[in-house]
Amino acid sequence: MALKLKAFLLLLSFFTLKVQAQSSWSLEECVAYAMVHNLEVKDFEYVSQSGKENYRQSIRNLLPRIDASTGYNINYGRSTDPFTNDVVTNEFFSNGYSLSSSIDLFQGFLKMNAIKTSRFIYEANLQETLQQKYLLAFRVMRAFYDVRFYEELVEVAKGQTEVSQANYSLVKRQIELGLKAGADLYESESLLLSDKLNLTQSENKLELAKLQLMQEMNLEDRDNFYVARKKQEDGFQQVFQAIHTDSIYQQAENFLPLLKAQEFRINAARKQIDVNRAYLYPSLSLYANIGTGYFQTTRDTLGNTIEFRNQIRDNTYRAVGLSLNIPISRGWSTRSRIKQSKIDLLRVENNFEIQKQTVYNDIQQLVVENKALQNEYAQSLQKVKAQELTFLIAQRRYEKGLISILELTSAKNLFSAAQNENLEVGLRLEVNNSTIDFYRGVSLFNIQ
Repeated sequence: MALKLKAFLLLLSFFTLKVQAQSSWSLEECVAYAMVHNLEVKDFEYVSQSGKENYRQSIRNLLPRIDASTGYNINYGRSTDPFTNDVVTNEFFSNGYSLSSSIDLFQGFLKMNAIKTSRFIYEANLQETLQQKYLLAFRVMRAFYDVRFYEELVEVAKGQTEVSQANYSLVKRQIELGLKAGADLYESESLLLSDKLNLTQSENKLELAKLQLMQEMNLEDRDNFYVARKKQEDGFQQVFQAIHTDSIYQQAENFLPLLKAQEFRINAARKQIDVNRAYLYPSLSLYANIGTGYFQTTRDTLGNTIEFRNQIRDNTYRAVGLSLNIPISRGWSTRSRIKQSKIDLLRVENNFEIQKQTVYNDIQQLVVENKALQNEYAQSLQKVKAQELTFLIAQRRYEKGLISILELTSAKNLFSAAQNENLEVGLRLEVNNSTIDFYRGVSLFNIQ
């Protein structure tokens, strides 16, 4: 009894592991996994982290500069005594210690503008990273829907194969009863083999679609990968809606990361002009330092070298001052940098207009395609119903011997083609609607 119980528990655990290994992935899970493991997105995140550090360092540049130094010197031959300034020929050593600090009081607001420039660049990097995440999410979504599309094609091909198998069995029985000639069996077998080949080709395309999805996700464990099947109540809902390019573009312009990133880069380019202009102005700095030293040649009245701690105390010096630097001529390099930064600003502004034009054209194309796809989908639904009825009638007539296998094959192929066309148009319309919703600002994925 105990042995049977152990065997039952072992079988149950194996079944549980198998079910877990074959658990299906929803679209949200595929996108979430891709966000973490996609290498291109990681690269953009590293760029954002670098921009963040540059921004923080630009703020830290406001802090005073502090330096400490020390040195140990041994003099040989003819040299100057650093304490008495007398020329001596004997060997002696000395060492010194100093601490200095300086802070910029005025530099034409260079550092403040540099802070703003680095902040705008950092914000642009964040928006560009977000844009890449959206692009990745859409690639994953398209690949995910492709998997579902080919799964539906496989189901259609299976249905066609089952019909051909049933017809083949029917013809075989009729030949055994002497109701049909042997040539009819070859035609039925040819049709069955053709449907089996079509099923195999559809299954191969399904595997390639899964591979494409896993590559977008950068999924390493590629065994037992399944996407969540579409629920019956989640079937595609045909919704005819009035959409206009201008209204969608106005919504996209307010949030689209691509456009926001370009706006930040325009602001950064403007501030860079101010940064370069700062080099035309005088700069004022405050500095202070303190130092001391020990010299072997420093002696008391008796000729003995004064102790180290006494020299360090007695030789201490301090200094405080202001430093003013007035730029007069640098080979026109500052003026040249200002002109170059102005040209860079014009280029960034022009790129912004190009991006806006591209986005508007993309939305315009989506709107036109949406209207066309809605009409195509409605017509394809009617076509599927008509071809299904035609095929059912042809199947019944074939079973009664009223039509040939070639006529039945023609009706079945037309029905299969209508189903495939309906699936393809429905998929394109679903992706189109999702893309339009994205430009409207609808949160499709939890990317933020």
